[in-house]
Amino acid sequence: MIVASREGMKIEEYSIREMVIEDYYEVYQLWSLTKGIGLSGADIRENIDAYLKRNKGLSFVCEKSNRIIGAILCGHDGRRGFIHHLVIDEEYRRIGLAKKLVSKSLERLKHENIQKCHLFVMKDNELGKEFWVKTGWEKREDIRTFSRNI
Repeated sequence: MIVASREGMKIEEYSIREMVIEDYYEVYQLWSLTKGIGLSGADIRENIDAYLKRNKGLSFVCEKSNRIIGAILCGHDGRRGFIHHLVIDEEYRRIGLAKKLVSKSLERLKHENIQKCHLFVMKDNELGKEFWVKTGWEKREDIRTFSRNI
C-alpha cells in the first residue's frame, strides 16, 4: 500500500502489484491515451502475454480503487534490463507513483543479477525525457537505435 499526497490533494491510497495478462485491455487503453507512448503491432495481447511470461515478476501496475492508473513493462535479455511503456494516468501524476513503479522493476532486475537497464523514449516525448533526466537516468549520445522489420 502506498500513501501519496500533493498540494491541494488529500492523502490517498494506492497499491502496486505484478502485471498479469488479465490487465492487458485496461493497461493498453492507458497506453493508448498517453501522449508520447509509441504503440505498434508488437503490443498486441499475445505478444504482451509472452513478454510477461518470459519476464515474470518484472512488470507492475498501480491501482486506486481497483482501477489501473499506472503501469510499467519491464524485462531483460540476460545481460541488460529494458523498460517500456511507463505510464501514469494524467490525473495522478507528480505524486511519486512513476518513481515507485520504476524502483520496483529495478529492484527485481537487480535480484535477477541485471546490472544495467535501458529504456526508449520517443524523440518528441518532452515530458518523458524530463522525467527520466530528473530521476537520474543518463541520456546516451554515444549510441543510436536501429530497427528492422522481420
